[in-house]
Amino acid sequence: MLFLMVSFSLHSQNLIQAHKIVDSLTSTYFWGRGYTNNGMNKAADFIEAELKSYGVKPMRGSNYQQEFFYAVNTFPGKMDVVVDGKPLKPGVDFIIGPESSGRKAKGNLLLHDSIHFIDVKNKIEVTLRDKLTWSVATEAINYTRVEILKKRLTSPPQKIEVNIENRFQPNFKSSNVGGIIKGTEKPDSLIIITAHYDHLGGMGSKTYFPGANDNAGGVALLLELAKYYSQHPAKYSIAFIAFGGEEAGLVGSKFFVDNPLVPLKNIRFLINLDLVGTGNEGATVVNASLYKMEFNLLNEINTQHQYLTKLKSRGKAANSDHYWFTEKGVPSFFIYAMGGIQAYHDVFDNGETLPLTEFEDLFRLIVAFNDRLMANQH
Repeated sequence: MLFLMVSFSLHSQNLIQAHKIVDSLTSTYFWGRGYTNNGMNKAADFIEAELKSYGVKPMRGSNYQQEFFYAVNTFPGKMDVVVDGKPLKPGVDFIIGPESSGRKAKGNLLLHDSIHFIDVKNKIEVTLRDKLTWSVATEAINYTRVEILKKRLTSPPQKIEVNIENRFQPNFKSSNVGGIIKGTEKPDSLIIITAHYDHLGGMGSKTYFPGANDNAGGVALLLELAKYYSQHPAKYSIAFIAFGGEEAGLVGSKFFVDNPLVPLKNIRFLINLDLVGTGNEGATVVNASLYKMEFNLLNEINTQHQYLTKLKSRGKAANSDHYWFTEKGVPSFFIYAMGGIQAYHDVFDNGETLPLTEFEDLFRLIVAFNDRLMANQH
């Protein structure tokens, strides 16, 4: 009974700490962990400090951060849109197309079809949407695209006024943040836990996208696993990589695979965590059909301990940072949770509404899976 109480207490502390990490990473200080207000670099420093505090060592040399550069279109300043005399609220009423150029103009909108309207003179396109979902662009076009939530308008838009500022950055600096805990018996064999820490950042100077489920929750799980393995070193070395630039096209993970800090051939398995903040309907495992033996093992553990309601098998997909490792022949799973909140790439994906429903069970499942992999040594 005492063991059960201690075990429960430890896992409860994991959940409490996870909520704290999510709340921190989704705060205004990190500004959506993106491209304005130095949000992404602040987040990288935060993760590095956490890994250091656990005693996790750099993957190579003395640096925890692996820098890389890429182009990105940003929106640091004005973000004003008025339609038919009605000011619209950024993120709630409208989003700007991420590839859009900045523009200050007034004009008339011509109907193109039922959801598209164009101000040809000022190069403005308006699209009506049922849901607003933002993203990141690595280019800027000579056009301004505005997506408006359809229910915010009572009639088709006729006049538009915009004052939008963009700044194209051809060499934005980001970093992958990594650390390693050396194995006690086979230190040259690795299991790697990954999660991207970047999100969309800000759209203008007053609106940012918190990115709680995508992917502060995944970072929290990665960090809690790092803390656990620092206190309970495993037979194999366990490495942790928080990737930057995922939202811009898996940029950070591509850079790592092209410039690996550990030999890729030494990786026994990689588990990528993204969108893990819910789970009341179980989880999906990408690459499950590719690595059937490992998925059967994962499923066996889950069934035995009844961690998640179900594990859904999915095939190969280029939908998160595991992808480039898979392309190099590294056995990998991408695990994401199912059910719960529907917030995604919008201003409503915040820490207050992220339940972390199956956080503790995912933690237990991953630890048990790793134990079994290391027991079945190849």
